[in-house]
Amino acid sequence: MKPFLILQLRPEAEAADEEFAAILRRAHLDAEHVQRLRLDQVDLPDDLDLSALSGVIVGGGPGCVSDPVDMKDPTEARIEAQILRLMPRIIAQDVPFLGCCYGIGILGRHLDAPVSKASFGEPIGPITCQRRPESAGDPLLDGVPDRFTALVGHKEALDALPKGATHLLEGARCPIQMLRYGARVYATQFHPEADGASFALRIRVYRDKGYFHPDEAEALTALCADAQTEISGRILANFTRHFARH
Repeated sequence: MKPFLILQLRPEAEAADEEFAAILRRAHLDAEHVQRLRLDQVDLPDDLDLSALSGVIVGGGPGCVSDPVDMKDPTEARIEAQILRLMPRIIAQDVPFLGCCYGIGILGRHLDAPVSKASFGEPIGPITCQRRPESAGDPLLDGVPDRFTALVGHKEALDALPKGATHLLEGARCPIQMLRYGARVYATQFHPEADGASFALRIRVYRDKGYFHPDEAEALTALCADAQTEISGRILANFTRHFARH
């Protein structure tokens, strides 16, 4: 099988390692079937051969594409620039792509959709995702019921659907929870890789990053602990199963 490329945008090693393990677990992938690049440590190769890959999975991170350039952390700015540099090739070649949380902001920014902190940020915790009629027959939602639980926590969000995109899943507080662009480019606002243990670690690592008041950490950890997110993880499994190339 051609490998899947996992691009990670988290500068924090502990959070990045846990996210990588969670993606492998939920995507039903072995480490030998992936290429892993932490963009805080390495640059994207100029000669990256997308035709040699089954697809690209982009994880989350603390950066926000809507932040003014002069307010961005230098490492986060470099990470953002690298992944944005790849997006024209992803879109032009319709490379299988799944962006998780930060990945939906990256895709929206590339497609000239409005991304901001104005309206649709969500506090850390479980939400209910609802399938839209447009999702019927989509391979990434094979076996996914009309309503299911997922974990979120984000400061920014898409204010509107990118032109030409298909809205697949919606939420009560943040309407755009999953979209498809073209036939093979996807993004979710929620974290399909994450369970309560994942969020417990992230709450600890990011407690001073402005997602919540530090005094709320214990309560948020408890809130996420029992969230049943196996269904949201099925989206990752469907992605790798559907797009695996041999």
